[in-house]
Amino acid sequence: MNLNIDVKQPEERYSVMTLVGEVDAFTAPKLKEELLPLTQAEEAVVEVDLAAVNYMDSTGLGIFISALKSAKEYGATLKLTHMQERVYRLFKITGLTEIIDIDTSVKEGGS
Repeated sequence: MNLNIDVKQPEERYSVMTLVGEVDAFTAPKLKEELLPLTQAEEAVVEVDLAAVNYMDSTGLGIFISALKSAKEYGATLKLTHMQERVYRLFKITGLTEIIDIDTSVKEGGS
């Protein structure tokens, strides 16, 4: 499976990244390459829509941890939204729900 990444910037310093596919060891470098620069703008707000991500492994979690560290370093905000239940469980099990801003309106199901 591949990962499609779409970034829109409806306002200055506000980006919405929509991911479609799987976030794993194969696709994570592409995600990191596109996500980290968005978090490196002073006071930026970066929202990542995960509605169409039905699989993520630990490599993907690592990317989001890196993005969170980068955001904090630059005074930016990182928010993850619309997670499917199986992806949310991964964040919950690892305790990342306590440190990353996650929109709790979790999408049910997903295949």
